Amino acid sequence: MINRDIIGLRFPPHRAVVEAGQLRFFAKAIGETNPVYFDDEAARAAGHPALPVPPTFFFSLEQAGTPFPWMERAGITIATVLHGGQGFTYHRMAHAGDTLHFDGHISTVYDKKGGALEFVERQTRVTNQKGEWVAQMRRLLVHRNG
Repeated sequence: MINRDIIGLRFPPHRAVVEAGQLRFFAKAIGETNPVYFDDEAARAAGHPALPVPPTFFFSLEQAGTPFPWMERAGITIATVLHGGQGFTYHRMAHAGDTLHFDGHISTVYDKKGGALEFVERQTRVTNQKGEWVAQMRRLLVHRNG
């Protein structure tokens, strides 16, 4: 059973500078074909100050700043978990050159199938270097018991 004391656990806030090269690499990896994600001139012609951040790129930046020791505290081993889903609510665009701040916490833990599956939901608020709210992220981790 997952230790329910982790509900409310806050992760150390971290920040990440959005690099154009990373954006191009990510866009190619997800099969994006729109030139605004690869070409600075196309991005500016579309009204962006720089390459825009592809919608799910925030997840990659969040992962880079999240250590896994919290799982041990929760009683979870990496061999028993699956990525159960992710969701985003966007409030404004982010672009290459922005510094994004990630502030996350465990919002809830619940079970299904008589406790055979347990779910850990993480919520993360993303703001930019101006303190403006960019996105709200939701990530779901599934833990299999037994």
